[in-house]
Amino acid sequence: MTKITRAMVLAAGLGLRMRPLTEDLPKPLIELYGRTLLDRALDHLAIAGIGRTVVNTHYLAEMIEAHLDGKEDVVISHEPDLLDTGGGVANVLAHLGKRAFFAVNSDAVWIDGPSPTLDRLAEIWNGRRMDALLLFQPTVYATGYRGVGDYFLAPDGAARRRREYQVAPYLFAGVQILHPRLFKDAPEGPYSLNLLFDRAEEAGRLYGMVHDGDWFHVGSPGDLARTESALALRYVEVHSR
Repeated sequence: MTKITRAMVLAAGLGLRMRPLTEDLPKPLIELYGRTLLDRALDHLAIAGIGRTVVNTHYLAEMIEAHLDGKEDVVISHEPDLLDTGGGVANVLAHLGKRAFFAVNSDAVWIDGPSPTLDRLAEIWNGRRMDALLLFQPTVYATGYRGVGDYFLAPDGAARRRREYQVAPYLFAGVQILHPRLFKDAPEGPYSLNLLFDRAEEAGRLYGMVHDGDWFHVGSPGDLARTESALALRYVEVHSR
């Protein structure tokens, strides 16, 4: 298994769809069943043994910085102007080193299957043929998701983005392993990671892994309430056995 020691949590979004909850609170600090979304992401990274995590901030950044105060293994990257997902990661590559690293959306809410999801990704990662390895969730098992999917997977794990008018069986779950070379010749300023995913796909270096646990779409207050209920029910089921 590839040893990955650094990670980034993407936490700079505006959280517009989560209003009114985000009018005076950044989305990463919204609590879900007694734990903030940001802490849930950091918990997974801690289990994976990550030694340094970069967290980017923008909206109500001072609240996130105060929340993380005292965590010596966390580096804050403040963005006065939003850089989007691709630009946000590119902006902190100096902190992430020259090897592959995890990148996790702060609102990615998942429960591991039989083994930790990040460990499974690290086991599959092959830097000789991959520039990006994305975690996929089957759309039929994505709690709260109402879209048409994002990707198809070949038998060898190569990923292909859904074309217009297609319905794909997998959605991108907001968790990934990226290699710094993915950002070679990337544009300056703000841009989406999707641009680099498409380049990697064209080069045959974009791969995916299917999640074997639960995954929850948390995009709106309604989604949050449904996820809270699902987690509460799951907790009761587990502890009543």
